[in-house]
Amino acid sequence: MKIGFNMLLWSSNIGEAHFPLLKTMKDVGYDGVELSLGANLDLAHHKKVGAELNNLGLACTTVTCPPPEANPPSPDPAIRAKGLDFIKWAIDATVATGGEVLGGPFHSAYKVFTGKGPTEDEYKWCADVMRDAAIYAQDAGITLAVEPINRFECYMLNNGAMAQKLCKLVDQPNFGYLYDSHHCNIEEKNVRDAVVSGKDHIKLVHISENDRGEPGTGLVNWDDNFAAIKEIGFDGWMVIEAFSPDDPDFAAAIHVWREYDPKENIYGGGYKFIKQMLEKHGF
Repeated sequence: MKIGFNMLLWSSNIGEAHFPLLKTMKDVGYDGVELSLGANLDLAHHKKVGAELNNLGLACTTVTCPPPEANPPSPDPAIRAKGLDFIKWAIDATVATGGEVLGGPFHSAYKVFTGKGPTEDEYKWCADVMRDAAIYAQDAGITLAVEPINRFECYMLNNGAMAQKLCKLVDQPNFGYLYDSHHCNIEEKNVRDAVVSGKDHIKLVHISENDRGEPGTGLVNWDDNFAAIKEIGFDGWMVIEAFSPDDPDFAAAIHVWREYDPKENIYGGGYKFIKQMLEKHGF
């Protein structure tokens, strides 16, 4: 298992000013970090961050989400084409950072709603974009992991069943989805069923508490989560995702108005918690 930490706790645009934090993540014991890509479209910037990660011996995963004008399930072919271009750019940026997996809710634009659930046409349009993106990513050696997120943030993919439907339509070996314990805690009926049903498609795991604070201190049923992840034989990236108000624009977008826990507790205590749970469940 590879353990990572999502740097969105500090910023959606990690740069030189954050390099000491990258060193801290290495010192804590993390195998890598997760970077958000959307706030900076300069590939040279991401190459510079990637060089520092390589210097520190840290691996990397990335996350992104397209803007409304590049919405993959749009009925407008021109908008879908922009969606594919955006994901291809994110794949290139992931390569620039030295990343292995591109995750996040890039199946659809964040908080763009139609007032109803996804139609069969929208699944098809989305799958067509994702399939072309997966083929492009395959050539770059990148795995894609779309993230089902809760109903208050999107309508396209809210749970594992919806993500699995899209994965089957895309039907590419490097395309799967991201399992996130926070969204599972909102949208699923049963943790084990949610994880085990996705055995063939889960490519990335987010360890995220119900309040987005320190893992292990809230309401998420962690024993059920780790037991189910062990049951499916997952051995990829397990990344802590927690948020704070430090990046005002990002915080406003996801409705984060306060500190949930001291940052040192989140990344320090969170790492220890994952190691304890991995040992407890026989990984």
